[in-house]
Amino acid sequence: MDKLEEFLKDPHFLIDIFENMRDGLMVVDTEGNIRVFNKTAEEITGYKREEIIGKPCTVLDSDTCVVVAEAGTQGKCDVFNCGFMRNKKCRMRSVDGRPVYVLKNAVVLRDGSGEIVGAVESLTDITSLFMKELELEDLKKELREQYWFKGLLGKSAPMQKLYAQIRNAAESEAPVLIYGESGSGKNLVARAIHSLSRRKEGPYMQVGCGSLNDQLLESELFGHKKGSFTGAVSDRKGRFEAANRGSIFLDEIGDMPMVMQVKLLRVLEEKVLERVGEQNPIQVDIRLISATNKDLSKLVSAGNFREDLFYRVNSITLRVPPLRERVEDIPLIALHYVKKIAVVNNKEVKRISHDAMAIMGNYKWPGNVRQLINALEYCAVTCKGDTIEVSDLPDYLLHNDRAVANEKHVGREELFLALSQNKGNKTLTAKQLGISRVTLWKRLKESGME
Repeated sequence: MDKLEEFLKDPHFLIDIFENMRDGLMVVDTEGNIRVFNKTAEEITGYKREEIIGKPCTVLDSDTCVVVAEAGTQGKCDVFNCGFMRNKKCRMRSVDGRPVYVLKNAVVLRDGSGEIVGAVESLTDITSLFMKELELEDLKKELREQYWFKGLLGKSAPMQKLYAQIRNAAESEAPVLIYGESGSGKNLVARAIHSLSRRKEGPYMQVGCGSLNDQLLESELFGHKKGSFTGAVSDRKGRFEAANRGSIFLDEIGDMPMVMQVKLLRVLEEKVLERVGEQNPIQVDIRLISATNKDLSKLVSAGNFREDLFYRVNSITLRVPPLRERVEDIPLIALHYVKKIAVVNNKEVKRISHDAMAIMGNYKWPGNVRQLINALEYCAVTCKGDTIEVSDLPDYLLHNDRAVANEKHVGREELFLALSQNKGNKTLTAKQLGISRVTLWKRLKESGME
């Protein structure tokens, strides 16, 4: 007999396992009285086992406990009726009255004859996760009441104009073409149009036209018959068919191959499609929303986009303004995502310094909101306190800043002298040197003096 086998035969080994579990664990008898309560359960609830052993489990005030009581009898937990409980979110109350949120699993215990003798419950503490969800919901609610529009965020005049255009487009059934740079939120505009339209209860499908070759894109859009090409192991419904009586969003339609443009035009004109490898016509009723970061009229002139398709897809055109054209929205967007990133990553970051925000406002943001979010995620990692400072920003925000392009170079000694004379005041130092505060921060960082 090896040592492990000998250990497993020791009746105390189960107690050792229970005590070292990361989840809370308790065992109740058929009357619901607590008989076992491990160390983690103590930590979760605040109760000491000597205080709770022998007491009914109702002392934990669980909102998922269903007590079934017959006249003249003591109530029993509903787990004894169904035999188990799986991944049930539950709010309990700790010894000091504080709400505790757990994920509960339970199963009945039976003796050798099959008779139920009790139940065992495991408790996984999800309080911190639950509170993060609440914080995110509160943040969304706050934004909805002020500057949030169907996932789009901004209070600037260009964004207010876009919101009005989205509402108008939603009232129509005509095809919509959305122009906008990469990362500007074209997909959010498309979804907003659908959610405000009369088709909002119908399906919404999205396809990226530039990421697939001709055959895969045709299959993605129109579906295929089993065996129609290598890899077609079963019949497949396409996105157009799946979007019937709803909306379909074709992202980056300017990248669609010419051969697919012909097939798309036929579907839009006849409202009929055929799956790859099949000749049975399928009627479809869809509202088309397209988007591109290219000038389709120039593509038409160059012979890279069909003119007849161009006029078919752009009955209504919308333009999503790039971030550099709505600089006043940058603080709003940045602070929102800083809070969101902090909650998700359990960071203490709450604000952005004036200088750091000024640099963000001066940057061109070629990647638009997507790039801004990426920069903030970087800042959240490098930030050591609750405020994002200039030293936490990605280097490219300083090196490519518009405000420093044509300003004079300041040497380390000159910089140090000016800082000393102004007792570290950066505003006065920048003024004395004849440079902007952004340039000052750049020179500080380059000199290792930030």
